[in-house]
Amino acid sequence: MTTGSVSPRRADTRRNHERILIVAAEELTTSGEVSFNAIAKKAKVGVGTVYRHFPTAEALILAVYKREVRQLVDVAQSLLTTHTPAAAFRVWVTEHLARAMMTKRGLAKAFGVATANRELPSSAYDAMVGAVATLLEANVEAGTVRAGVAPATVMRGLGGLFYLDPNDDWRAQSADLADLLWRGMKAE
Repeated sequence: MTTGSVSPRRADTRRNHERILIVAAEELTTSGEVSFNAIAKKAKVGVGTVYRHFPTAEALILAVYKREVRQLVDVAQSLLTTHTPAAAFRVWVTEHLARAMMTKRGLAKAFGVATANRELPSSAYDAMVGAVATLLEANVEAGTVRAGVAPATVMRGLGGLFYLDPNDDWRAQSADLADLLWRGMKAE
């Protein structure tokens, strides 16, 4: 008798899907290239399984990109439950966003190639702006950020994190950028 739980086959399919995305993200981060054979081997699935989930390299790259964005959006909300709004903004920028932007250059390169002949999915950008908006709204309510700061403007300012060098003092540089933005947003 079942109790409404997901069948083992579907659960296995979801696990394979997630494992493929994790391995593909690692591969894209380090090399910027997609090899279905290498991904299948590292994910411990057959290459046919990779193709069933992602029929093209472009589909896989877009799925990895969407997963990465979803994680950044989710962590913004999570940080607000464990930190003050001001600290949540700073931790999100200096630890999560900075690390993602700095280490995902290979993914960015692959994403650019995958989307070269089509329009970029605006949903990912909108989701990131939404995460910034969530953090800003919490800070406005806390009285630490002035009302009227445009989340898209803050997101454009955060674009500077993409230029961090993992071999340099990226933590201090991301903190400097967060401080600069904070001074421009803070409540008077």
